Amino acid sequence: MGKISLDVSRCKGCGYCVAACPTKALSQGGAKNSKGYAVVQADEEKCIQCGSCYTVCPDQVFTVYGR
Repeated sequence: MGKISLDVSRCKGCGYCVAACPTKALSQGGAKNSKGYAVVQADEEKCIQCGSCYTVCPDQVFTVYGR
């Protein structure tokens, strides 16, 4: 089974990944990083490790490990 890892310190809350996620595994929660941006949260139960988030993220927040 695969895994997704987020480096929320790099996240700027743009939401591109949330829009690109086919399973709605990503959301912008209330948590903020040290720079004050509302960061993305992942529901690993819904994540299928498709890599869409990784592809669209301009800030290299995601690391996707294969299934």
